[in-house]
Amino acid sequence: MSKVIVIGAGASGLMAGGYAGYYGNDVLIFEKNEYVGRKLRITGKGRCNLTNNCDNTAFLANVPTNSRFLYSAINSFNAQDTMNFFEEKGLALKTERGNRVFPVSDKAVDVVEVLKKFVKDNGCRVIHEEIKSLVVQDNTVCGVKTVQGKTYHADRVIVATGGKSYPKTGSTGTGYLLARQVGHTIVPPKPSLVPIVSRDKFCKELQGLSLKNVALSVIFRKNGKSVYEDFGEMLFTHFGVSGPLVLSASAHLTDKLLKDYYLSLDIKPALSEKQLDLRILRDFELFINKDIINALGKLLPSKLIPVVLRRADIPFTTKCNSLTREQRHALLQTIKHFTVSLQEFRPLDEAIITSGGVSTREINPRTMESRLCRNLYFVGEVIDVDAYTGGFNLQIAFSTAYLAGTQ
Repeated sequence: MSKVIVIGAGASGLMAGGYAGYYGNDVLIFEKNEYVGRKLRITGKGRCNLTNNCDNTAFLANVPTNSRFLYSAINSFNAQDTMNFFEEKGLALKTERGNRVFPVSDKAVDVVEVLKKFVKDNGCRVIHEEIKSLVVQDNTVCGVKTVQGKTYHADRVIVATGGKSYPKTGSTGTGYLLARQVGHTIVPPKPSLVPIVSRDKFCKELQGLSLKNVALSVIFRKNGKSVYEDFGEMLFTHFGVSGPLVLSASAHLTDKLLKDYYLSLDIKPALSEKQLDLRILRDFELFINKDIINALGKLLPSKLIPVVLRRADIPFTTKCNSLTREQRHALLQTIKHFTVSLQEFRPLDEAIITSGGVSTREINPRTMESRLCRNLYFVGEVIDVDAYTGGFNLQIAFSTAYLAGTQ
């Protein structure tokens, strides 16, 4: 029986540890937090989008960073395998828009409970101590040392410490320090899937407003061309914009060039410009003698109405029956092409995912073992791989963990 140490009890650590135990190893899982799966409990707004119900080709197409590295991992343990894993253990799942997979219960804690039971049933022990360093002899890892001064010996060590996003959940970059100890290259961490700061003052006015079923385009200022388009939900905040659409868009942008782009929102994408114009005319007939500020409630969220009117340069007290054709056209264009300037990304500790980490060139993609130090493995977000929002990043965690846990 081999002794296996897993550092980190998040999604990838629990999955790797559970499978290592399933295959007859003596497994210790180290977690510095007081309970396991802390970040997992808050993913998907507490609902946990645990994978994406797509085939392997579609999965890899949604991994912008080092997707080829994941070919063996996703072919060994794919989205269907993940779904089967949880459903066979009693967790009912559902597939929503964009093939996003959630527990039927809409509770992320239920995902954590399945993984906790998985490691317990397979004899894994969880130790709540923080790892300080690896114990290495002859270029082979043989254990770990804790901050508390204890040494634990092992035949294999799996690093599942996450990246640097959400540091309050324990993702503080410890894995990078451990990797550097044995000579690994760390691609500088940067935020991915992160909210964006805007210099537009109206964002604060719209704080808390969630727009559903809108179309978003990222436009390059110099030529007016769209570099990314998507459909879904977004959120205005006191600093700018967030929500699934914005988080996905952020993965296509770099902080240094962010000001060269802007967002264009089609608030009514289901209507053509002609259809929207007819809709506006019908609403104005209902409120023919009212001020326009009081006539758009059927078309737009109340918070958005004054902002749209200001951007269309239409006085709030303009009567519906006196609105000119030019003003109506300006209103229509504002609704179909509502622009938001971009300034900078929010800090790394607010990002959902870290881009960067242990260089994939120094990891065997078929096993997740280090090419520089024998019996040392890396899984999940600590590796320089990241994907778009939609369950793809958790699938990376599960796929890489399966490979490392079953060696």
